[in-house]
Formats: sequence, structure tokens, C-alpha cells
Amino acid sequence: MRWNETLSVGIELIDEQHKEWFAKAEALFDAGKKGQAKEYVGEMLHYLDSYTKKHFADEERYMQSIAYPGYEEQKRAHTSFIDQLQKLKDDFEESGGSLTTILGANKMVLDWLTRHISTMDKKIGDFVRTQEK
Repeated sequence: MRWNETLSVGIELIDEQHKEWFAKAEALFDAGKKGQAKEYVGEMLHYLDSYTKKHFADEERYMQSIAYPGYEEQKRAHTSFIDQLQKLKDDFEESGGSLTTILGANKMVLDWLTRHISTMDKKIGDFVRTQEK
């Protein structure tokens, strides 16, 4: 699954970060599929974790700056996802870097991300557009 225009929130900062996120998740998936070294896949998971935390912090700051009413719900969803990502990293380490674990992790990340953008992040863009009228 690649980022596409249907996932656009309409806020450049958020859309650009989402594009980067999808690119990294896809690189992680490709690494797992190609049987690349466990260390490389581990590095990609670590990067995805760091990038996710940065993106969520930026997004939350933005929501606060516009007094977005759905901020608390978004914050809870972000915290839950960070917890899931940590579990995936732990599972990857415990499994010795199994392909099954990494493919499952990638599916979870992309499914969550697509669903989250479509159902929650798009509301931020909608809110901004109603404020501009």
C-alpha cells in the first residue's frame, strides 16, 4: 500500500510526513520480503518507531495550535499505536527476526495508518477548512 491522494488531509506538514511514513513502512516490508539481514530490518523498525513519535508530536502540536476539538481522542489513538509498535519491536527481537513477524508488523502498521488517516486525521483538515470560511 502506497500513500495516494485519497489519504491527503489537506495540511502540507501532515501530508508530507504521512508520505514519508508510508515510504519507510514500504521499505521495511521490502526488507522483510527480500530476507535482508535481521540487523537492517531492526534498524528500519527503530527508524519507523522514532519517526512515528516525531510525527505524532508534530501533529499533536499542530492540533493544539488550532484548538482542534478532537485532540484528546487523537492523543489516545497515538499512544495506543506507539504501544503496539513497541510490542512489534519486542516480538521481532524475541522471534529472532522472523519473516512472519516482520510481514505481520508491516500489515498492522499500514492497516492502522490507513484507517487512522482516513477516519481521524482527515477530520483535522476538515476542521481547518471550516475555520477558514
